[in-house]
Amino acid sequence: MNIVVVESPAKAKTINKYLGEDYQVLASYGHVRDLPAKDGSVAPDEDFAMSWEVDSNSEKRLKDIIQALKGADQLILATDPDREGEAISWHIAEELQKRKKLNGKQVSRVVFNEVTKTAIQAAFAQPRELNMELVEAYLARRALDYLFGFTLSPVLWRKLPGSRSAGRVQSVALRLICDRESEIEIFKPQEYWSVEARLATPDGQKFSARLTHLDGKKLDKFDLGNAQSASDAAQTLEEAPSFTIKTVERKQARRNPQPPFTTSTLQQEASRKLGFTATRTMQIAQKLYEGVDLGGETVGLITYMRTDGVSLSAEAITASRELIAKQFGKDYLPANAREYKSKAKNAQEAHEAVRPTNFSLLPRDAARYLNDESQKLYELIWNRTMASQMESAVLDQVAVDIDVALGKATLRANGSVLRFDGFLKLYQEDKDDSKDEQDDDRRLPKLTEGDRPERQEILKEQHFTQPPPRYSEASLVKKMEELGIGRPSTYASVIQVLQDRNYVVIDKKRFLPEDRGRIVTTFLRNFFSKYVEFNFTADLETQLDDISAGSAEWKNVLRGFWDAFHASVSETKGLTITEVIEALDADLSDHFFPTPEDPEAKHPRECPTCESGRLGIKLGKTGGFIGCSNYPECRYTRPLTLPDGEGGPDDLSQPKELGTDPATGLAVTLRKGPYGVYVQLGEAVEKTKPKRVSIPKGIAISDVTFDQAQSLLSLPRDIGPHPEDGAMIIAGIGRFGPYVKHGSVFKSIAKDDDVLTIGLNRAVSLIAEAPKRGAAAALRTIGSHPDDSTDVTIHSGRYGPYVKWNKVNASLPKDKEVDSLTMEEAVELLIRQMEKKGTKKPAAKKTAAKKPAAKKTAAKKPAAKKATAKKTPVKKAAAKKAPAKKAPAKASAAKVETDA
Repeated sequence: MNIVVVESPAKAKTINKYLGEDYQVLASYGHVRDLPAKDGSVAPDEDFAMSWEVDSNSEKRLKDIIQALKGADQLILATDPDREGEAISWHIAEELQKRKKLNGKQVSRVVFNEVTKTAIQAAFAQPRELNMELVEAYLARRALDYLFGFTLSPVLWRKLPGSRSAGRVQSVALRLICDRESEIEIFKPQEYWSVEARLATPDGQKFSARLTHLDGKKLDKFDLGNAQSASDAAQTLEEAPSFTIKTVERKQARRNPQPPFTTSTLQQEASRKLGFTATRTMQIAQKLYEGVDLGGETVGLITYMRTDGVSLSAEAITASRELIAKQFGKDYLPANAREYKSKAKNAQEAHEAVRPTNFSLLPRDAARYLNDESQKLYELIWNRTMASQMESAVLDQVAVDIDVALGKATLRANGSVLRFDGFLKLYQEDKDDSKDEQDDDRRLPKLTEGDRPERQEILKEQHFTQPPPRYSEASLVKKMEELGIGRPSTYASVIQVLQDRNYVVIDKKRFLPEDRGRIVTTFLRNFFSKYVEFNFTADLETQLDDISAGSAEWKNVLRGFWDAFHASVSETKGLTITEVIEALDADLSDHFFPTPEDPEAKHPRECPTCESGRLGIKLGKTGGFIGCSNYPECRYTRPLTLPDGEGGPDDLSQPKELGTDPATGLAVTLRKGPYGVYVQLGEAVEKTKPKRVSIPKGIAISDVTFDQAQSLLSLPRDIGPHPEDGAMIIAGIGRFGPYVKHGSVFKSIAKDDDVLTIGLNRAVSLIAEAPKRGAAAALRTIGSHPDDSTDVTIHSGRYGPYVKWNKVNASLPKDKEVDSLTMEEAVELLIRQMEKKGTKKPAAKKTAAKKPAAKKTAAKKPAAKKATAKKTPVKKAAAKKAPAKKAPAKASAAKVETDA
């Protein structure tokens, strides 16, 4: 018997069908060991010794493997074909060897790039040993991330209240987002104008041409910088007696297809074309890779989706070319196959591109076996791969120069005609459109040198330069890859961490840094500048590649990093909060408090409330903010934004006054805080906080009126007595949004209901729907958990749907539907939740049944008095140990973030 180990149960199920009865395939559910989330798991003083730990969930997987090995001859490790997969195999082999469970058994490693019968059988025919160079590259990366996170994060907690963690790659990605936001905020638009002539040929065909030269001088972008200069130029064209075609330049251009997908380009295109997040793209791709049931046969539909490679195997090229000729005709098939070379430096990890495993499975045929998201991603991958082997597109491009009044001015008209669509018939990469590209795509009438088109209309248009756009997921991934920061396979997790830590938010599919994120970035740039430099982070990635290529020793890389890093951290031990605030305030002074151009204008440092205090950056429990130096007498604060913000209707960089409350004479203002937008009555007076009420979701900031604000400030309100007991039903807004309350029963108000207008009958209905505490009805029962007979169910909670097993609750991902969650996915969610909380697997029913018996036995013992006499010393011992319990929490897994 041969025991095969892969990562996931889905992959195990698929592979098990391809192997004979002599093989048993088990899943490890990812890594079986990890570094404990506490100080000392990596010991630099002990030659970077690493202490590994097997948690309770992984222990169950290891026991299953050990049990299966008892009657087996060979252990075959078949985890993913990359650095992480090699590390998982190494961990399994090392732990089994440590427990002396491999005596006399052969251990081998097999890798495959696709989960198909042919690929699996070929891989098992060519087993190899573990690649220790890849393992050592993993060890170096894991140690680097651990040392960075567990050394720097405690510094952040002490010096920057409200900050969460720092990560080697995470911090640099955050810097990119914060730097872009700073560029946008300080950007000053510059005015410029364009002038265009609408012309017509003698036979009435119309076309447009833009002004490029005036009075013999070529116009730069900003030469027409105001309305007057544009009007003068337009007048020259208006008064021109003639327009003559001076030159007509025609040329043919070829547009070549893009290479097949890598991990990075797949994430970018799925974001642009399908609107998928990087995380969601990888989740769907994982399922397509591990296998899909095609009417009784489970087959992997795409190759391995974590790759830097763009090459295709000879078999894939042949299959795609045959299908191109069959589906589209020989005109769409180039004479020679297209070959693409990977930019990855490490040949051992330059796997094949992401492609379909079977080109003959057309997207329309696969659709019946896939859900909507999976079908869209499969079609995207299929189209891109096929297009990469198709003929180039051919365009006829025309550029026409038009003389105005014998050299007084020159106009240019551009156009192009698609002569042969080639690969564009199937696929076109999404790009940001520009005006020039749109001009180039215009069709022009037939024009000949010497022709004299007639003037129809002269147009002038005002423009302003635009700030650089905020990063989308696609553009951030592209930028990180260009800079060599991290690895594409980790980008999804890095981006997710930034959101989970409340360092950034996504608005209109673009990243905006939160106050907390900006303060962390500024702090790191001031006191740890080297470690958030793009070149430094990229150089570390190169060194990791060198380790996996066998050209660098992994512990030497760690020493080179640790010696300098540890010294930098040690230098901050004596740093005070005051010094940190002063450094941040000085660094961000010009940004948040720009000196006004008008010397008589009010300086942005002047407090608008007391008018005598000086505004500056402060640090609070939730992060940074701007406050008055006269605190606590003056309690003016505002978020970390520029004084004038963007100036739009939703700009709340400063409180927006809506009106004056007639009953109190206090101002009613609209504000933005760390937990969202709210209305406030008056200002803080000494230690008395003003009344505040959050704006319910679904109400736009620009739509909040004074009357609406007053109604919100009057909450909670009485709706009416409950018909059964006469107790008053109340409506209000709490921490989790609008609600109705009857006695101790709370029920959230749905989006369709308005907390200000909800009536008694509707409130009674909602109260009736509210489950009693601990008795929430299941939305769906998935089935019995594989480890026992207890049901795994899905419930609705205040934070959304969650899966429940015994006492373990795990939230469903936002992009996962309740009806589509499988048992395998539910088990993985529960395992991750238990790992996150550091809890053990819930006890089986047999264990629970034994507890009463234990109590009875203890009760029958006549020595009960002795046990009572020992209570006092036990309490004292516990009291002495209590302070020591706080030490391990110094660097808990919940706080420290290391990059995968």
